Amino acid sequence: MSKSPAQEASFEQVESKAYLGWVMFLLVVVYTFSFVDRSIISILAIPIQQELGVTDFQMGLMRGLSFAILYSTLGVPVAWIADRYNRVWIVGIALAAWSAMTAICGLAGNAIQLFFARMGVGVGEAGGIAPSYSIISDYFPPHKRATMLAIFSFGIPIGSAVGIFYGGVMAALYGWRMAFFVIGILGILLVPLFLLTVREPKRGRFDSQKSSIKPAKFREVLQTLLGKKSFWLLSFGAASSSIVGYGVFSWLPTFLVRSYGEQLSDFLSFLPASMVPAGAPPVLFAAYFFGTIMLVGGIIGIFMGGYLSDKLGVKNKSAYATVPSIAFFLTIPFYITGMLTTSLTLLFFILLFPIAFSLAWLGPVVSAIQHIVPTSMRATATAVFLLINNLLGLAIGDPLLGKISDVLKEPYGDDSLRYTILFGSVLYLVAAILFFLAVKPLKKDWIH
Repeated sequence: MSKSPAQEASFEQVESKAYLGWVMFLLVVVYTFSFVDRSIISILAIPIQQELGVTDFQMGLMRGLSFAILYSTLGVPVAWIADRYNRVWIVGIALAAWSAMTAICGLAGNAIQLFFARMGVGVGEAGGIAPSYSIISDYFPPHKRATMLAIFSFGIPIGSAVGIFYGGVMAALYGWRMAFFVIGILGILLVPLFLLTVREPKRGRFDSQKSSIKPAKFREVLQTLLGKKSFWLLSFGAASSSIVGYGVFSWLPTFLVRSYGEQLSDFLSFLPASMVPAGAPPVLFAAYFFGTIMLVGGIIGIFMGGYLSDKLGVKNKSAYATVPSIAFFLTIPFYITGMLTTSLTLLFFILLFPIAFSLAWLGPVVSAIQHIVPTSMRATATAVFLLINNLLGLAIGDPLLGKISDVLKEPYGDDSLRYTILFGSVLYLVAAILFFLAVKPLKKDWIH
């Protein structure tokens, strides 16, 4: 029996929605693997420091600077390629590269070898994010992009939480090296599924016909961005938040072990024996504690940031800067309160709020950048944004907080990280002010 035209249209629509759901699912999974590979070292820092004998500052260099050097700089040429060639294949190749280098991290015999292995992870991940943003922008119309980009950004809290949970369990049961081996191999196994089931979308299909899809020269991209005041305010605002954000997320597990130690096992005494092997080290309890906060707070914050921006942005595009600005202001009092309390119970619930608020910018800002440049410049413009954000945030934040912690160890001992995080949270004020200043320019710069 043949279908009517209405039935055919309905069938095609359902099929299309199912496919779009699959594409988003796989992109989120790939991004999740990216953050598992990136963040797992934060929970493995304690056993790595014990075995390799490195200071907090040196650990920050291995974890932040090593990753950011090539991750940030190579992102621009890779994005330039993504504006011209198949973005799906670029993401697939990047996934294979960073997964292989993650596995190689488990072979490091000293700090220098681990430093260069982490550089390799950064090289691979340089090809993942900007092309993915561009793919999503060509699969979904403008009024849904901040929400969909926020959903894509779920990979950050999910990947961070999984990396922390998984790394803590593996470190307790099999050692830190095995943690790198297993997760690297799993990432490589994901590559064929991604490449065989995700299609390259048509560029600019939801945008104005006036917007050219002919690839722009890098010089043209820079000239366009130089005329976009909102781009620079959003970029440096995000970078200011990332300096403390990357640093705090990296050091919080270590802070929990040093400042609370055995209290962690008492607080989590309700966990079943199957989750807590006999003689489990404090790092495992820190993984459960912070991983849960990161997962719950991160997903809520990222989704609400994207949803509110899309909802309010229909009538006023400045919402894409206003929502993150307010969120950054709200982050500060919660971090201050959390770092001053000595109660683990209070700390757990208090930290949910700053984690949520500090990640609310992802959907709105990434969406805004997709809308203030022509279609042909999206991936490259995003890469320039990521270059600024990561060179300042990832490269500086982790080692900076590590150095401050080393300096404060003499007067404060194991609580040095408590006061380091307290000091660093002030940078969210800088981020909030820069985003507030971007409100008016963003309305002017918006073109799609």
